Amino acid sequence: MGARTRGLANNVLTSGKLDATDAVSGVISASNIADASLTSATTFGSVTGGVPAVASDPPSPSEGDIWYNTTTGQIKFRTNLQSWATGGNLNTARRGSAGAGIQTAALSAGGGEPAVTNTELYDGSSWSEVNDLSTARRLIAGLGLQTAALAIGGFAPPTTGSTEEFDGTNWTAGGSLNTGRYGMAAAGIQTAGIAFGGDTPNVLNESYNGTSWTEVGDLNTGGTYLGGFGLQTAAIAVKSATVELWNGTSWTEVNDLNTGRSQMGCSGIQTAGLAFGGNGPSALTESWDGTSWTEVNDLGAARAWLSGSTNAPNTTTLAFGGTTGSDTAATEEWTTTATTQIVG
Repeated sequence: MGARTRGLANNVLTSGKLDATDAVSGVISASNIADASLTSATTFGSVTGGVPAVASDPPSPSEGDIWYNTTTGQIKFRTNLQSWATGGNLNTARRGSAGAGIQTAALSAGGGEPAVTNTELYDGSSWSEVNDLSTARRLIAGLGLQTAALAIGGFAPPTTGSTEEFDGTNWTAGGSLNTGRYGMAAAGIQTAGIAFGGDTPNVLNESYNGTSWTEVGDLNTGGTYLGGFGLQTAAIAVKSATVELWNGTSWTEVNDLNTGRSQMGCSGIQTAGLAFGGNGPSALTESWDGTSWTEVNDLGAARAWLSGSTNAPNTTTLAFGGTTGSDTAATEEWTTTATTQIVG
């Protein structure tokens, strides 16, 4: 630490002891320096505790990596920042449409108040109108990809069990649900999907094989205007705050949402999902890691009865349509950006 000189009637000896013969001079032993006196220190020994010391930042760090840059004197770590950003508006504002696809290749079909037949495709920046559904309906469940999707059930009126299959260009009739309903959730792909819950509310769950629907294991708790995501054999159902996990045979209750709500959008797989928006209307977004939910950045616009790109991962998805009191055409893109943060 160097010499210390003070106009005091004592002396700090090299041993660290004090005498009272003259002003302070000498060197303070390191063992006699309190932690609090290091606030102005400019040099330290090597970084320990598993944090590597490097002369420059690593070229391709992974999420969770941490290091000490000896050149800049900074501790840094790599993390993923997630947020919503404005995307291109739907051509037709509506609530309760069937959603499918991924962020850069999504589909919105039907929905609205009153119901419409409009179908639109998203290319990552804008929506284009394509061939309409055969039947106008709202509060439809959707699943699959932009080029291989299903629009399931809904309210025409009346309530319908109609299923339509989309091949990227045209809609054709598929097998009807055994029990017609609206406000369901769905998961899976066009040739292997499930549709669960719906008006009443009910616990019904049906499985689709590309041709027809078969009733399978019911939900433990019924729900209307619920959310869902995943695959035919590994899905999640979100009803208010209650969450259930489907293993292909039966449903099991798992950890609740932090904030219960209905009429939300969802996307993802069973171990990595996203639930956003909902009644209120709400802007809340929660991320699912396979065990628990974490509140993350809110939507830019609070809304209910919105739709999502159901087969998108929870790192890049799309939220579109819904109602803020009146139907909206708003589209938002959820993105994940890797960034390096400085600790100090």
